[in-house]
Amino acid sequence: MRRQRIVIVGGGIVGLATAWRLSDRDDVEVVVLEKEDAVAQHQTGRNSGVLHSGIYYKPGSLKATNCRAGKLEMESFCEAEGIAYERCGKVIVAVDERELPALERIHERGIANGVACERIGPDRLREIEPHVAGIAAIHVPEAGIVDYRGVCDRLAAILRERGHEVRLGARVLRIRSGGSRRVVETTAGELDADLVVNCGGLHCDRIARASGVASGPRVVPFRGEYYVLKPEATHLCRHLIYPVPDPNFPFLGVHFTRMVEGGVECGPNAVLAFAREGYTFGTVDLRDLVETLGYGGFHRLALKHWRSGLGEMWRSLSKAAFVKSLQRLVPEIRSEQIVPAPAGVRAQAVNRDGSMVDDFQILEAEGVVHVLNAPSPAATASLNIGRHVAEQAETLLPKQVSSAVA
Repeated sequence: MRRQRIVIVGGGIVGLATAWRLSDRDDVEVVVLEKEDAVAQHQTGRNSGVLHSGIYYKPGSLKATNCRAGKLEMESFCEAEGIAYERCGKVIVAVDERELPALERIHERGIANGVACERIGPDRLREIEPHVAGIAAIHVPEAGIVDYRGVCDRLAAILRERGHEVRLGARVLRIRSGGSRRVVETTAGELDADLVVNCGGLHCDRIARASGVASGPRVVPFRGEYYVLKPEATHLCRHLIYPVPDPNFPFLGVHFTRMVEGGVECGPNAVLAFAREGYTFGTVDLRDLVETLGYGGFHRLALKHWRSGLGEMWRSLSKAAFVKSLQRLVPEIRSEQIVPAPAGVRAQAVNRDGSMVDDFQILEAEGVVHVLNAPSPAATASLNIGRHVAEQAETLLPKQVSSAVA
C-alpha cells in the first residue's frame, strides 16, 4: 500500500504538534517544511512561555476548550519527555475600583471554563505577592510556565525517530492543486503531496493565497517588546502577575512572568511591526509594510483603537513610560532594575471590517487545511489543536485515495 504524504508547512509548535499527531500512522509519510535553519524560531520561540489556564476565554469557544485540554496534555508530555515546566500560579490584579466589574467577569468565565480560581482581597494578595499593589485579585494556582522551544525540539526529534522528515531551509513559494495531488513549490525544490496543512504562522495568509484561497483575514503583525528584571530585583515577582485587561483593547497589557529557565520577564506591549518578522523598531520590510498599510481592515482597526495604540507606541519609545505601567502593579520597581530582552511578533488575523479574529480559525480548501488564526493560548493548547487539525486532515485522505483510484 502506498504511503500517503502529508506536508506540514511551518515548524512552529502548532505545525509540529499536528505532524506528531499524524506520525504514528503506518500509511502516512509526514514532511514538515520550515524556512529557518531550526524549528520554533518565531512566535513559538519568542513568547512568554506561559501555560495558560483558560480563564479569559469565552466559554465554549475553541480557545477555551482547547486551552483546558491542551494544558493538561502539555503538562503530561513535558512530564513524560523530561521537559522543564512548573505550575507556579498567577494573580490577576485590580488596582482600582473601576476594574472590579471586569475582574468579576473574568472570574465568572474561569468558573464556567472549569478553572481552579479564587477571588481574593488585598491581604491574601500580599501573602502571595508581597510587592504587588491591588485592592482585589483572582488567584489561579494552576497557571504555569514551560520551555516551548524544548517541546518543539522534542517533537521534531520524535518525528525523525518515527521515520518522518523535518526539512529545514525550505520556504514555501506556492501550492498547486491538480486532481487528488498537490505540488508544494519551495526554495529547496518541489514536493508532491496528497494533503497539505498550512501552519505558517506569521505568513499563513500568504500561504493560503499562494494555494488559491482568494478571501479571508489578513495577518497584521504586532511586536511585543519585553524587559527582564536584573537578578537583584527578581524577588519582586514570585509567580505570574497580570493586570485586569482593558475590555476595549484586544491585548492583556504588560505583566510580570517568571521564566522556567530562571529570571523574570516584564511585558509585552503591542505595537505595529513594520515587518512580519520585525523584532526591532528599525526592522522594515517594504512589502510587509505596504501590505499592512494598504489593507482596509487595518485602517478600520487603527481608527477604532488609535488612542490605545498611541499609548502602546509611547511605551515602546519611552522606557520611563514602560516602567510607569509596570509600577501600577509593582510600585517598588525602578528603571535601573530592568534591561531590554528579545521581542516577539504576534500574527494577528484581522478581518476586512477591522475586527480582530478572536478565536482559532481552521478551514479547508482545495485539499489544503489552513490554520489561519492561532493566537495565544495556541502554544498552551498546541497538542490539542494538533489533534483537531490532524483529525480534520485524516477525513480528507480517503477522498484523495478514492479520487486517485477513480
